[in-house]
Amino acid sequence: MTQLPIIPTTGLRAYPPRRSAFTKTFWDGLSQGQWQTTCCDACGKQTFPPRPICPHCWSATVSWCALSPRGTLYSWTRIHAAPAVFAAESPYAVGIVDLDVGIRLACRLTDALAGDWKPGTAVEMAVLQYEDGPLFAARPATP
Repeated sequence: MTQLPIIPTTGLRAYPPRRSAFTKTFWDGLSQGQWQTTCCDACGKQTFPPRPICPHCWSATVSWCALSPRGTLYSWTRIHAAPAVFAAESPYAVGIVDLDVGIRLACRLTDALAGDWKPGTAVEMAVLQYEDGPLFAARPATP
């Protein structure tokens, strides 16, 4: 599996993700820095978020596989007027990332660029390791 850098983060996640018997593999792996998703055994396409049924060919035979941790920032915004559950964290940056494997996802952006994010910036995925579990985020790619 692809190993992501783990960034220790104080506090609890403001809005913890839903866990199910199926997504347990993803969240448990992410807490160890593993970046993975499901890959269809029939058509070979990866899907994110991980799914028990392939949305491309509807096959119910999927396997866990490594996911590319590198990509490009498609778009981003800084949220100042946050929903109540995220108010203590504002302002914070979120973005849409196009992974090198063709998957587009939304995630938190680390504040490494302090407002200088630009579409087209090379990024890499990382784990924000909160006291109660992990979340994935993107940060500027290291050379």
